[in-house]
Amino acid sequence: MFDPFITPNELAKEIDINDIEADYIFVSHGHSDHIADCVSIAKRTGATVVSSFEVVEWLKKQGVENTHPMNTGGKWNFEFGTVKCVVAHHSGGLPDGSYGGNPMGFLFFTEDENFYFAGDTALTLDMQLIPRWAELNFCILPIGDNFTMDVDDAIIAADFVKCHVIIGVHYNTFGFIKIDTEKAVTAFKAAGKTLLLPEIGQTIEL
Repeated sequence: MFDPFITPNELAKEIDINDIEADYIFVSHGHSDHIADCVSIAKRTGATVVSSFEVVEWLKKQGVENTHPMNTGGKWNFEFGTVKCVVAHHSGGLPDGSYGGNPMGFLFFTEDENFYFAGDTALTLDMQLIPRWAELNFCILPIGDNFTMDVDDAIIAADFVKCHVIIGVHYNTFGFIKIDTEKAVTAFKAAGKTLLLPEIGQTIEL
């Protein structure tokens, strides 16, 4: 699971977090729209939460027992594969205003496939390093603008990481990040890429 923001999300009101199971929860940064349900899900499921040292220390104070702190540039071999933390250009305070460390993205290497979860980020030249480490099967990029990349920058990011299948995130949740999804899909298609925008609760196969 990544950045659980369900209970406060009006678009996800049909989702019951008590039905969600998780072995791991990866938290890219501490903003409330990425960490809102992390504590409750982690406590109930016993999932290991992976995030920056500062976010992990904050979660431990909230009673989360299973955690794994990481930081940008580091990698770790988990039971499902290897994860490398990469740069994300964003801010990172926690819900109570305390310091949340640096935001990060995650690069996953598994036996089945490799993928990149960018987290909330601006377009950055650091993304050009991703293909040096992994040939991606897909990537997960923010496309909502205002707080992160917009569609045009996300297309450039997909070029930087050399990936043609993109799952779009961080859009339409609230007013500042509402976009025209049809135009977004068309723009990616014109660039020779596939943009997937699954509905909330929808399962997709890649």
